[in-house]
Amino acid sequence: MNQVQKLLIIGFVWPEPNSSAAGGRMMQLISLFKAQGFSISFASPAQDSDFMVDLQEYEVEKESIQLNNSSFDVFVKELNPDVVLFDRFMMEEQFGWRVAENCPDALRLLDTEDLHCLRLARQKAFKENHSFIATDLFVEEVAKREIASILRCDLSLMISEFEMELLESTFKIDISILYYLPFLLKPIDAAEIQELPVFEERRDFVFIGNFLHEPNWNAVQYLKETIWPLIKKLLPEAVLNVYGAYPSQKVLQLHNKKEGFLILGRAIDAKEVVQEARVVLAPLRFGAGIKGKLLEAMQCGTPSVTTTIGSEAMHGDLPWNGFITDDVADFVDAAVQLYQDKAIWHKAQKNGLKIINQRYSKGLFESSFRIKIEFLRSNLPQHRLNNFMGSMLQHHTLKSTKYMSRWIEEKNK
Repeated sequence: MNQVQKLLIIGFVWPEPNSSAAGGRMMQLISLFKAQGFSISFASPAQDSDFMVDLQEYEVEKESIQLNNSSFDVFVKELNPDVVLFDRFMMEEQFGWRVAENCPDALRLLDTEDLHCLRLARQKAFKENHSFIATDLFVEEVAKREIASILRCDLSLMISEFEMELLESTFKIDISILYYLPFLLKPIDAAEIQELPVFEERRDFVFIGNFLHEPNWNAVQYLKETIWPLIKKLLPEAVLNVYGAYPSQKVLQLHNKKEGFLILGRAIDAKEVVQEARVVLAPLRFGAGIKGKLLEAMQCGTPSVTTTIGSEAMHGDLPWNGFITDDVADFVDAAVQLYQDKAIWHKAQKNGLKIINQRYSKGLFESSFRIKIEFLRSNLPQHRLNNFMGSMLQHHTLKSTKYMSRWIEEKNK
């Protein structure tokens, strides 16, 4: 009789699918491994939060773990997982060497979420007012840490084809340790499209995004200071509803009823507020990965106006769910067109539904991912031999990280 395979996920935070795209992504991965018959434990050093998902509802064991503490060694040895999934490179840095030492035969996966070094380098280029170029990444300290983490893992899950190409061309990472696995969504059928609110039933513009994420805060400032006043001049009755988890005082201060710029905080049901809106605005000026807010807009049948950064790696050769532009005047013009012209709006909506079904339908990825995991588990020694850079980094950083962690542990006693 086959033994049940065990997956250990080491989470940076507890999943909050209603607060961020990262939380939604994590729940999709849990569902993917559940379908493969894995029993799953989710461990995190993070504090519990009011909005975290109840993992027990999904038959996932919840474990609190500590940083720089050998109690983790006892826990992981006892669990003896077949596969370990690190949620972002910071968790691999903290716990990767302990997993390698205590469970050497476990397949080590990294879910990158987005390339942190790319997001930070673009943010820096934006703040310093120069165009981002790939070699900017070489001076980014986070890049050195993140690339080392990717090399040490057996496989890194990437949600963006652009980022995969960047890792291959700029950092010369071998494709054998990278795997394209975007957001995994349920396809949308004709009956569901019929149930969506029609053009006439919708009103207002909407922006939605977690405010702990710097690109979102920057986009809201850009809307407030530059874009929204121009839209408001052309559409005096228009309202922009700004939703997002964890708004700080500086975010709340932007609320202005007279200007039709409303800061509404956390959305109880994000899909509902996006479905009721006529147009999503997402003028993102830096960032990385795939934008959950724009996929959600497509799922809700709500056209969007965004930037090249916003739409990056999202739609392949398919036409966008609205308009893509980095020019302020064009952005305003596109927003007004979508808001007023039913024919343009309908065409944009159809484009979005096509993108979901042709690029993000989970059925496109489930079986090939299962085959990849099975292949790696059967050929792990050879796969690791082929990844010499990874073995070398594992050897050296295991030592340095290990002794630094041991020192912190002693200091904390």
